Amino acid sequence: MSENIELVNFARTDIKVTPIGLGVWQFADGGFWSALPTKTMNAIVKTSLDEGINWFDTAEAYGRGKSERNLSTALKASGKKDGDIIVATKWMPVLRRARSILETIEERLYHLDGFSIDLYQIHNPGSISSIKNQMRNMVELVNRGKIKSVGVSNFTTRMMRKAHEELEKNDIPLVSNQVRYSLIRRKKDQNGFLDAAKELGIKVIAYSPLEQGLLTGRFHKNMEARKEIGYARKYYSVTKKKVKQTKELIDTLENIGQKHDVEISTIALSWLIDYHKDLVVAIPGASKPEQVKKNTEAMRIKLSSAELNELDEKSQVV
Repeated sequence: MSENIELVNFARTDIKVTPIGLGVWQFADGGFWSALPTKTMNAIVKTSLDEGINWFDTAEAYGRGKSERNLSTALKASGKKDGDIIVATKWMPVLRRARSILETIEERLYHLDGFSIDLYQIHNPGSISSIKNQMRNMVELVNRGKIKSVGVSNFTTRMMRKAHEELEKNDIPLVSNQVRYSLIRRKKDQNGFLDAAKELGIKVIAYSPLEQGLLTGRFHKNMEARKEIGYARKYYSVTKKKVKQTKELIDTLENIGQKHDVEISTIALSWLIDYHKDLVVAIPGASKPEQVKKNTEAMRIKLSSAELNELDEKSQVV
């Protein structure tokens, strides 16, 4: 079902991704998310592939390799082999030196069990080493053929520029910066971050684009549903205050969704990937195959300029 989906190209690479990918933090066998049965994870990946998704985002930090391994298992269960899809993963830098990037790459490849790393990202700015040294080691991995492209995650505008500058010295692009961005998390529109990314040719990968379920409307219709989610989500992302603050926006999303015959979450994702054209791509997660279908519909509908602007206006006041 990917024939009508326009792909987004990572700068100066042959990597082209669908505007919606699948984030698989929830494949980490528990922790922040409830553990998923292997059968369910396999079904989520199979549905993603059937619906046209061509890339998957995981990380070392997601269960110390469990998410990577479960992703690999699910891809194989769907008959996929290396090169059929695009895999992004991340090095965890917290309290580590840059040399760990080289020392741990074989662990990443071991857990991915036969799948190459198309995009390797620095997970956050928590390394003991400088950005210069981190990028030097990422360059080494590219030159060794261990990874195909370099990205960062949770880097500020200044940090992103520095990483880009260091890679450019070796004629290697910084292709992405993965950050938390959504209809109700709009600071990056206002602080020059998106403008800098566009200037440098860096794609913005939006994680938690549905604010961990807040932008599905589920909790607005039934506040008691908060009892069914974990403590961290309940008291960080889906607070009672945030549910009340976003009521008007959710009503607008629902009204627009009814016009297009899709769910609230679909409209929230469609705005994200359409409003800034191909600058922003998104990696919503899913704990059920049917959630994947709602997410991927965002790539097949087209919001009008009036709808995009209305959502922009409504979300600015949240």
